[in-house]
Parts: sequence; C-alpha cells; structure tokens
Amino acid sequence: MEKMKKNSVLIVDDESTSIIALTHILGHDYTIYAATDGMEALEVAQEHLPDIILLDIIMDKMDGYEVLSLLKSNSKTENIPVIFITGLGNNEDEERGLDLGAADYITKPFSPAVVKLRIRNLINMLNMIDTIKQLSEIDQLTGIYNRRFFEHQLNILWEHAKRGQIPLSICMIDIDDFKIYNDSYGHLQGDEALQSVAKSIKKTLKRSVDVVARWGGEEFIALLLDADICGALSVAEKIRKNVEKDLIPYVGSKAAHITVSVGVNTLTPTQEHTIHDFISGADNALYTAKRTGKNKVCKYEKTDS
Repeated sequence: MEKMKKNSVLIVDDESTSIIALTHILGHDYTIYAATDGMEALEVAQEHLPDIILLDIIMDKMDGYEVLSLLKSNSKTENIPVIFITGLGNNEDEERGLDLGAADYITKPFSPAVVKLRIRNLINMLNMIDTIKQLSEIDQLTGIYNRRFFEHQLNILWEHAKRGQIPLSICMIDIDDFKIYNDSYGHLQGDEALQSVAKSIKKTLKRSVDVVARWGGEEFIALLLDADICGALSVAEKIRKNVEKDLIPYVGSKAAHITVSVGVNTLTPTQEHTIHDFISGADNALYTAKRTGKNKVCKYEKTDS
C-alpha cells in the first residue's frame, strides 16, 4: 500500500543547535528542511514549498521580518504559514510579526510539547482546508475536475490565450447511448462506465496544461491550450479510440464496450469572441457527430446566417 506523503516543515535558524533540537522534536512526524540564513530560506521555500516555516527573527544579514516580507511578496510562497521562533518576548515584536503575516509565535526556550502541539494543530487545519478545496474542485464519482473548476480554469486560460494570441481548443465528449447502457446493466454499472471514460480521457491528455472535467451527466469536456485544429482533432480521435478499446468490467458477464462522440472547436480568442460561443461551437460539433452516426469526431464549422 502506498504511504501517504508526509507534511513538511522548513526550519530557519542561524544557530545549528536550534535546528538540531527542532528536528529532533518534529523529524519523526514531518519531512524536515533546514536553512541557516535568509537567502537560503527563500531558495529552499521556493524549491520545496513546505507546509509550514519555522523562522528565527534574529539572524545575521537578513532578519526574520525581512524574510517573511519577501516570502509574502512571492506568489509561490505567499500562502505558506510562518511561525516565528524567537527569544524576543515583548508585545511590539509580536505585533510587528503578526502585522507582516506571521501565523503564530513560539518563544525560546521552547517546550518540545508546545512546539509539537502548535505544529500539529496548524497542520491539521491546513490539511482540512486542502481537503475542502479538493472537494470543491473534484467530481466525486470520476475523480476528475468538476464543471465549476473547469469554468474557472477556462476563464484564466482564455485571458492568457487572448493576450498571447495563442490558439485554444475545446473537446466536448459524450457517451453514446448511455441511457440504453444504464437500462441494460443498471446504474451501478453506469457509474463504472463513467469512471472508465474519465480514466481514458485523462490518460490520453499528456500535457500538464490540458484540463479535463466532467461537464454533467455522461458528458465530459477537455481544454487544450496552444492546440490548433489539427492537434485538437488528433487528441480527440485518440480519446475516441482509447474509450472504444477499453473494457469495462462487469460482474457475471463479459466486459462491456462503450463509445463516445466528440465535438471540437478551436479559435484564437479576441475581443469579438465569447467563452459562451466557444463552448457552443463544440456543442454544435458534438450534435453533428451524434446525428451523423456516433462514435466519431466532428469539428465545428461556422456557417453564415
């Protein structure tokens, strides 16, 4: 069974004794990274993106306040919670750190039990927030993105493509005769079919910039950045073939096959285009694929009205 990935902590202190002590306290439960000055801390934070940073305030060259400010000004590290580990104990120091965005304070000399509890409580909260975020983005049946997340990503990539004049392609994918399949094999087997199609689509899309989601019911959608019509049609055809050849396990019977129809639309966004029309074009192409035989790929052909 695959082990769950440990949460990670970056310890930043110019005193090696403090790093050793904190590593001894936390090393069993968390992956530990260490840095002995501010510049090294910034580099390690960007490279490893730890879940929490324990940051000493009094350090040579760059103090903890400056390190925290630089962390918060970087989009990659701005959301990493920082806990100050410090011998400074007056209210002004604590207020300054909190004003800069510190999550908490632990004063030296620190109690191992207090350090463990503070870190554990914050990690538990972060993990809970991450779980909630995933639930809001993921379709629970198929494990791919849901429509809400897709629409959010489409808005971002649409603006990116518009600025850079980059072609954007969309594939609308629908399972053929899904109602008949459901009626023949039952709704639980229908769920198996939806999961199988989602896996087939996901394994076909190799690039990290491509986004696939469940659009609703038995319909899926894929967004391809920097893909012209030839590239998009090629991807769509691979999706169609992969779905067709994949077997869907069925208890007490031979494995079943299903097919999909795909509608493709490609454009380079301008001020005259809208996202609604972009999606509608793919939907129209999907309708053509369904109407002309199913288990096929069709591209959107704009007609003069």
